[in-house]
Order: sequence, then structure tokens, then C-alpha cells
Amino acid sequence: MIRHRLWWPVLGALFLSACSSLPQPEDRTDDQADNAPQSLAGESRYVLKARRGGNPALSELGTESSLGLRAVTPLTVPQDLWERIRRGFAMQDLENEQVQEREQWYAARPEYIERMTARSNKYLFHIVEELERRNMPTELALLPFVESAFNPQAVSSASAAGMWQFMPATGKDFDLKQNMFRDDRRDVLASTRAALDYLERLNRQFKDWHLALAAYNWGQGNVAKAIKRNQAQGLGTSYAEINLPQETRQYVPKLLAIKNIVARPERFRARLPAIGNHPFFDAVPIRRDIDVAKVAELAGVSERDLRQLNPSINKPMFMAAANPSVLLPWDNAALFEARLASHVGALSSWTAWRAPRDMSVAQTAAQHGIDEHELRELNQIPPRMLVKAGSTLLVPRNGKLDFDVPGQLADHGQLLLKQEIILVRTQVKARKGDTLVKLAQRYKVGVDKVADWNDLSAKARLKPGQLLVLHLPKREAVAAAAGERSAAVASKASPAKKGRQLASAGKARGKAKSSADIKVALASKKR
Repeated sequence: MIRHRLWWPVLGALFLSACSSLPQPEDRTDDQADNAPQSLAGESRYVLKARRGGNPALSELGTESSLGLRAVTPLTVPQDLWERIRRGFAMQDLENEQVQEREQWYAARPEYIERMTARSNKYLFHIVEELERRNMPTELALLPFVESAFNPQAVSSASAAGMWQFMPATGKDFDLKQNMFRDDRRDVLASTRAALDYLERLNRQFKDWHLALAAYNWGQGNVAKAIKRNQAQGLGTSYAEINLPQETRQYVPKLLAIKNIVARPERFRARLPAIGNHPFFDAVPIRRDIDVAKVAELAGVSERDLRQLNPSINKPMFMAAANPSVLLPWDNAALFEARLASHVGALSSWTAWRAPRDMSVAQTAAQHGIDEHELRELNQIPPRMLVKAGSTLLVPRNGKLDFDVPGQLADHGQLLLKQEIILVRTQVKARKGDTLVKLAQRYKVGVDKVADWNDLSAKARLKPGQLLVLHLPKREAVAAAAGERSAAVASKASPAKKGRQLASAGKARGKAKSSADIKVALASKKR
């Protein structure tokens, strides 16, 4: 990706030299001078932007209005990012009660607004840059307020994730990788790219931003069907006219209410935190796998702050094959690059390993010299589960596994598990006429396993009452033991008791026969 830190100052300098109407460096305040790269970056990028709608617009230098853009107006640089967003508003307003209700709802919760807007300051500049580059309305920069309150770790009850709340399937449609190592639905750059791609596509389909937003929330197929139903009935097909579920009916009003608050915060007694019109972060390329802790150490930032900028990483390392860059606070990026270039020694403590066969977690942990509990926690393996053949796990590096994770594993590694069956050692007795085959069939185990457990050949002859060892699942073991106890009780009954039992059974059969004869005789007499 283009390194903003390198080209913005050059571009800004060229433009400033050609345009005397722009503020000169000596006109800036001391605070602006201290942040010259950032301020200049934001200014030079902004003046090359063209805006839509009825707002003042600036055309790109040396180009005509091929996109239907308005004439060049006097150049003024936005004081902060909020002003830059206001200048790019281009959506049609909705004048209805729902917008007013949402305005009142937000206005009554100033702490919530402050919390949301403060959280957005890390990501908002990048989103605005992308919107302007695509010539899209800057209202869309406020959409994550509605979707997730600008929380990249947000997960909905329907499994939508990230700032832009992508469902798993939709995320895959837009090439957002979701595997055991990362979830690109949470990635700041990748999810923003995908969200704007999706919104552009929806706007092309419906040719209306309100309908495009409804489709983003409810699904394009559902909105298309609602439009067709109205067309069939001769009804209007605007956002306000089609039949929408309540959540979607409130969706656009929420966004427009936030837009109105940003446009006129004083009217709603809202306080927007100052967000400078310059980048918060920079993307620094990496060529080797590197631990999250090592990045934090070299960059001089906390792991918590690092993960806020790189929320898609759910493991303790960055994989260069999957994440060729690390997002860092602007002022820490250069420090990280310099320290990384001079660093000597290992960068990562971990690598990926693919299980060659079904294995228990204990076996896997022993093979890689790691505590079983730590291995479970690192790879999020629930109790009583086996690691299936082909499953990819994060394990410590050692002499034989001292390599960076290849792209195939980094992009497609999956944790494959199956229920661990606990076997119980059980003793059973052979019955008359039993063979190993019959015994194995009775208890649903393999003949070879029975032979191995008892150190016998598969064709060995069995004697009635011969004790054999089986290893059975707990439920089957309990049933087998109960059957053995019943058989033992029956075999221990005395001959006299057996005789009495037989005599009693004979008398019962005789009584039943006599009763039947009497019933037949009575029936004959009646006839």
C-alpha cells in the first residue's frame, strides 16, 4: 500500500507552491508546526478532493468535471475532521418523526455520544479518506456509529462482527478471511474496503442511497422484493414507501440523526471530541512473522492500544503471509521501523502446525513441549475434544518448527475437532458358543482390538465363562457391567430355587389353561 507519510508532504508542497491562496507554513500556530507532517498531510490530501451535492467543492488539479462535479470554489482547509465530514455531506435528508425521535434519543444521552465519538478518532480519518477517494457521501463515515458504536470487536446476536457488522457469509463474499488466526471482518482496512465496495454496489443497483442503506441492513434481495411488490400494486418505491421491518425502518433515520448532530452539535448540546484532520495510524510493512508483544515493545506502545488498531488478530502473533503490514499510531510507526531494522534475534515465538492424525490435546501438548492447559487456551480448544487430522494449531517454535507460517495455512488454517470418547476398561465373560467375532459384534468393537486387548489371535477359541477385557465407551461399559451382574445372579440361583421357579411357572400356565377351558365350556352351554 502507498505510504502516506512519504507522499503527502511532497504533494502538499507542490500544491502550496502553485497556489498562493493556501495558508503558508509561517501562518500556522505553534501546535500546527509541531505536527507539520500530519497537518500538511491532511491539508494537501483534502484540497485535491472533489465533493458532491450542493456543498462547496474543489476539483482535482488539472482535470475537468468528468464526474459532473461543480466548479472550483475558494480554497479553505477544514479546521478538523468533523468540518471535513460536514463539507462532504451529499445525501438527501428525511424529514419525518423517526429522525426527530432518534435525534432526541441521542441528545438525551450525551455520555453515549462522547464515548462513541471518542472511540471513532482512531479510524475516522481513514474512512473519510476512502470515501472521498471513491467520491461517496461522507455521511457514510458515520455508519459505524449505527452499526457498532465504532467498536471493531463488536459481535451481534446474529454473528455479525466488526465496525461494519459483516455477517460471516457476506464477509466471505467480499474476501474477508475468517479462520482460527484472524477475522478480517474486524480488520480496520479490510472491513472498510469491503463495506464501501458493498455500499457502492448497492447504490448502483438501487440508484438511491437510502435504499442502498436499507439493503445493507436487511439484504439486497429483501429490498428488491419489497420494491417489486410495490410496483405490482402501483405504489411508490422509495425508502419511505416500501414495506420494511421495524429495524430497517429505523436504520436510515438513525444515521441521519447522527448526521444532524454532527452538522449542528450546538443545537443538540452535544460535545464532539476534537479530531485532527490528519492520520491517526500508519501501515508499516512486515516481512517476517512477529509476536504482538514484540511489535508493542519495538513500537513503544501498549499491547492493548496495538490490538485496538489491529483487532482482527486473535492470536499472539502477526503472520506476514496474511498481514503484510501492522497498523501503528502515526508517531510510533517510524520508531518501530527503525528498531525493527536493527533488531537482532528471534521475532516470533510461535508457528502453525498441522496435525497428521487424530490426537488428544495431551498428546499434542507433549509432542510440542507445552502445557496442555496453555495449548487449549491458545487455540481455544474446549474440554473433552480431540484434534482431528488436518487441523491447524498454533504451537511453540523449536528446532524443527522454526519457520514462518506459509500463506496457505495463514489464510485457510482451521481448527478441526471431534468429541473425545473416554473408554472404560470392562471385563466380560464369554458365553457358550462365543467367538471373538461374535463378542466384538455384541459390543460393537473391532475384532482386532478385542484380540489385541486380550493378547489373543483373531481366530482363538473361547471357553464358556472365560474372562475377556474390553475398552468401551462409558455408557456401553455400564450396560455391559449390568448384563454381567444379571447373568451372575441367574447362574448362582440354587437348583431347589430353580425347581420352585419352574413349578410356579407350570402352575401359572395350568391355571391359565383351566381358565381358558372354563370360558370355552360356558360359552358352549350358552349356545
